Amino acid sequence: MGLPVRAALLREVGGPFVIDEVELDAPREGELRVRVAASGICHTDLTYRAGAGRFPLPVVLGHEGAGVVEAVGEGVTGFQPGDAVVLSYFSCRGCRTCAGGHFPYCERGYAGNFSGSRPDGSFPMRWRGEPVRSSFFHQSSFATHVLAHQHNAVKVDGSVPLERIAPLGCGFQTGAGAVLEAFRLQRGQQLAVFGAGSVGLAAIMAARVAGAARILAVDLSAERLELARELGATDTFLADEPGLTKTMVTLTRGGVDFALECVGSPQVLRQAFDVTRPLGTCGLLGLPGRDAEVSLSMTALLMGRRLVGILEGNVDPKAFIPRLVALNAEGRFPLEKLSRAYPFEAINDAVHDMEARVAVKPVLRMPGGGTT
Repeated sequence: MGLPVRAALLREVGGPFVIDEVELDAPREGELRVRVAASGICHTDLTYRAGAGRFPLPVVLGHEGAGVVEAVGEGVTGFQPGDAVVLSYFSCRGCRTCAGGHFPYCERGYAGNFSGSRPDGSFPMRWRGEPVRSSFFHQSSFATHVLAHQHNAVKVDGSVPLERIAPLGCGFQTGAGAVLEAFRLQRGQQLAVFGAGSVGLAAIMAARVAGAARILAVDLSAERLELARELGATDTFLADEPGLTKTMVTLTRGGVDFALECVGSPQVLRQAFDVTRPLGTCGLLGLPGRDAEVSLSMTALLMGRRLVGILEGNVDPKAFIPRLVALNAEGRFPLEKLSRAYPFEAINDAVHDMEARVAVKPVLRMPGGGTT
């Protein structure tokens, strides 16, 4: 018999989450059992709720968990019961790609993150006696307890409120990492951000930390743009503004050094690319549809413009998440301004508010969650 825990099961594509009791295995080699204190909800969770996984249901989603280690499996090093952890994406840390320091692009990353199972195909939870997909990003954090791996767990200061820093595991890490690590934006450079959701706003906060001379934000919502200004944007534009790209290029005297597409739209990616100056870099962060394609100017490419895809900010979470925690403690990365807490039982309300753009980053507060 496994440990009885509560989990939010998605039983049909696009349907509601149903909280029910499941059984959780004991930790295997390299695994940690974590009592979840809080979990952010990410756009990727909503995309998989809509059927992006194309795998049999039910599934337990969630991949921005934070909590306290309760037990460790054989071979675990660097963690012990009582440790506070933030959970991020899984990488095997042994393949050729990981050996080169490119952990988000791990050769086993798809199996370990997006399949809903462990890399070996097994499932850590059972529901009504049957295995259920429950290792999304090797955590499935929409649950009171989860099995994570030592490779995707990051030890943090136990005095820091876990509810505040749980979202660092994916969305905030992705936006901030794109600016600080993938781009390595320097003081005095210019950045354009298309999409003022949690990822785009994290990029704006990071650009202010880096000392960007000009930070342009584009979104459909005037309220989101107001928040973007509060967090560091110097110029804001409604996405449906006529002649938008021309206006932005003129304002920046030839285009920005860096641009980020945070929506997953081919049309928006083309806009982001078009406002990038010669020798500048446009990064794709948004999760597009499986068959999405984009058309670009070949002449613009010949002028040295670069287009790059960026997963998880191109960062090692074990080094980058503590950096963001420190920036938050200094008041320089105020992620709490983007978060709204919901009790675990209100997960469907949180999802609704996120889809309606009422909440930037919903955070689920688990019953009995805490830092110790």
